This record gives sequence, structure tokens and C-alpha cells, in this order.
Amino acid sequence: MVKCVVNPLNISRYLHAYDADAIKNGIKLSVGFDFHKYVSITLATPTKDPTYPNFRPDRSQIKTGEGFWIAGVDCNDEVVLLDAARLYDLPDSNFANHLQSLKAFYADPTIHAHPDDTCTCTAPSAKKITGRVAYLGDLWVRKDYRGQGIPRIAAGVAFGVSVALWDPDFLCGLVARWSIDKGVVAQYEMPHHEPGGANLRLVKEKIVDEDWLIWLTGDELRSRIDSHNRPS
Repeated sequence: MVKCVVNPLNISRYLHAYDADAIKNGIKLSVGFDFHKYVSITLATPTKDPTYPNFRPDRSQIKTGEGFWIAGVDCNDEVVLLDAARLYDLPDSNFANHLQSLKAFYADPTIHAHPDDTCTCTAPSAKKITGRVAYLGDLWVRKDYRGQGIPRIAAGVAFGVSVALWDPDFLCGLVARWSIDKGVVAQYEMPHHEPGGANLRLVKEKIVDEDWLIWLTGDELRSRIDSHNRPS
């Protein structure tokens, strides 16, 4: 099946609209590709939880062109927004297997994982998420900017950049149940979610999670960008 190619100008206009929304909220956005720099920014952000190993070069190498991050700063150049994305190329596997093998988190689990690290994925749709998979995570919004729709802006930019760089078959993430209950995930505008995304324990990272899987297909993603540019 031939994919419907998104017009590059439509991607540009889509991204410009979200960038304009950020500016209205007093936020200047930037997109980066050096994850050593990203980790240094996160470490210097005192109220942010530690970044998961799948976005840390010391645990999971991200090759050039296979990941990006978003930062937003206020008028004082202080960080108010962080988000990250990477590409998992799974032509012969699926997202469930990638999680359970711990390869989603570590470049080489035999080297980096603790013997007691585990990840169980029971979300049925995770086995159908295959091919070029854009994974979004590590979203953080400073407390005084919460409740202003900032996750919608971050997701919009991440969607547009993901299509421009990778034209993925799927775009997905793992989120805590509270983010669904409180309407944060609704701001991402991902139409699908299931429990059992990841029952995760990473001993060295002191991470214990029970996350839901959220996702949309590549066709839904491209359609969203195209429809954003249609005259109302």
C-alpha cells in the first residue's frame, strides 16, 4: 500500500501554528538532536523527574536522525517545557516485544539492565504496532505553566517533526493512568489508549510504573496534519 505523502508546506504551516500558540503563552520553542545536551538540560531542571534510560545516551544510543527533543523557555530563558521523541525501527518485531526485551530502554540489556529488571506488556494493540514507530516521552511542564494547554502544544510540535523526519507507521507513548483521568492525554489528541502498556521495573533507575499505552496510526497522524491545513 502506497502511503499518502504529506505536503511539506502543510507540515511547515502545522508547526508554525503550534509555535505561534507557544509564543502566545510566553514560550520560545527550540528543537534539538544532541541527547547529551538534552540530559544536561534535564539534570539542571530541579523539579523534573529523572529522564528515562531510553532518552539517555549512556544507556540507549540514539543515532543522528533517530531522535529529537523539544525545549521551551520563558522570557528569562528559564526552562518551562521539555519533551523528547525517538524512532524505533521494528520491521520484524513489535512494540510489545521491544518493551519486554528491555531493548526499548537499553541499547544492550545484557550490559545495562539489572538482573531483576522486568517489563510486561499486555495491551493487545502493542503487538500490532510495528514498522517505523515514533515514541514520545519524558514530557515535563513547569508547575506555573500547567493547566494552560501546554501538552497540546508539545504534542503538536512532536507530531509535526515526527512526520517530517520519519513518516512513521505508528506514533505512541506510555502514560500513567492519572494523566488519562485528569485529561492530560486528551490534550495530546491521541485517539487510542489501553491499559497494560508497561508494567515496568528498572532497579538501577529506581523506576516502578504501571503505564497505559496511547497511540495513533501513521495514516491518522498524516490526516491530522492535512486536515489542519484545510480551509474551514
